[in-house]
Amino acid sequence: MSLLVTHARLITIPAGTADPGYIEDGWMLIEDGRIAAIGSGTPDAAADETLDVAGAFVAPGFVSSHSHLFTSGLRGLGVADTLYGWCDAMLGTTAHMTPEQLYWSTLHGSLDFLSNGVTTAYNFTDPLQAWESMVDGKRTGTAGIRGLEYHYRQPDGTLDAGIRFVDASGMDVTVGSSDEVFDRFAAEVAHTRAMDADFALGSSIMGQVQWSPHPEAAEFEVEAMRRYGVTNQAHFLESPEAVEHQQSKFALYRDAGALGLGLMFGHFIQTTPEIIAESVAGGASMSWQPASNGRLASGVALVPEMLEMGMKVGVGLDDQACTDVSDPWQNMRMGIYMQRARTKDPLSMMPELMLRLHTLGGAEIMGVDDRVGSLEVGKFADFVVVDPRMPDVGPLWHPVRSYVLAMSPRNLKAVYVGGRLVSENGVSTNPLAAEASAKVHELPAAVIPLRGHPH
Repeated sequence: MSLLVTHARLITIPAGTADPGYIEDGWMLIEDGRIAAIGSGTPDAAADETLDVAGAFVAPGFVSSHSHLFTSGLRGLGVADTLYGWCDAMLGTTAHMTPEQLYWSTLHGSLDFLSNGVTTAYNFTDPLQAWESMVDGKRTGTAGIRGLEYHYRQPDGTLDAGIRFVDASGMDVTVGSSDEVFDRFAAEVAHTRAMDADFALGSSIMGQVQWSPHPEAAEFEVEAMRRYGVTNQAHFLESPEAVEHQQSKFALYRDAGALGLGLMFGHFIQTTPEIIAESVAGGASMSWQPASNGRLASGVALVPEMLEMGMKVGVGLDDQACTDVSDPWQNMRMGIYMQRARTKDPLSMMPELMLRLHTLGGAEIMGVDDRVGSLEVGKFADFVVVDPRMPDVGPLWHPVRSYVLAMSPRNLKAVYVGGRLVSENGVSTNPLAAEASAKVHELPAAVIPLRGHPH
């Protein structure tokens, strides 16, 4: 099956250059779900079907390099709290959810991402070990652990939604013997690797050193990275509480050898110049979540400085429970505005760079940029159709900059994954969408009696 997209304001985000790859009147040929050719003007190709977008933008689907899709039914919680109190409200609720409830909430969150133009996500699953409240930035690690089905049903929901994803699992090293920890994690990885590899793009570790009281948590994660060939993204230096304690744990990852294996730091806000320098030298990257960092009063990561030093950076939407609206344009604008307000320099974050970080940059740190993140021949045909005239934003003096600064989900007319329409005017084409919505709306009645009303 082939599709020819014509008369597009094409933004390709090619690798190896800072140029956004803008083509004023572009076309794109898709064959068997992948991009076969790209050009300008009159197409020199034919296809089974033609999609004339009549001057709308066609750009890569967004990549969220840090996401928690199971939280889609938990928006609006913990509004008066920073990270740890918000986790009490949100994860204190999921502690009472069943595997099937997690399946539907994950499916709902994945469809929500797709309907807002996000076609690939690095997805942290809710760990098997239930959430514990943090005290002075520490936890005991003694909470109970749930069965493997609790994890399995989360990537099941992601796959059934039709979003591409990297599946991240916590190792929960304080529960069980070493063999039990590795066997449990191996089973989670095996479950994901048995899925369609065009959608399940990889397995990863949800790095838990910042949360874990186990003195060898970093060594466990590094051994798993080597043993199973997986990546690792750690929530790290995020919250403004217990900063010295958080910073002291950087040495655990460094000394275990995690930096050289391509560790990703999620958030990476409460840093020091020394920590940044050692991370860059070691080969670590970071995922930046502007909207989440603002919502949780976490602070502003020093992204321009990190980029200048050579660190690779991706951008994530984090989750629906701490961004509330899965809007990648809002996320980009918040990132631009935060950095400019901090540095008082408009050049510190330009729209073209921000768009790259939320597409190809995210794919690069996730290790999937050979398949997604840009519109290039050979990659999956994952793209959005965005009409600058509905609603009309006026003349496009600088089209790519207008795409970042003036577009919103109101302008998003269609989302395609592998050349297949998955959302049109905000409405999912997935046959499970209505049931997912109904199941998520059942959550308050099912969960609140078990835990009391979350704050």
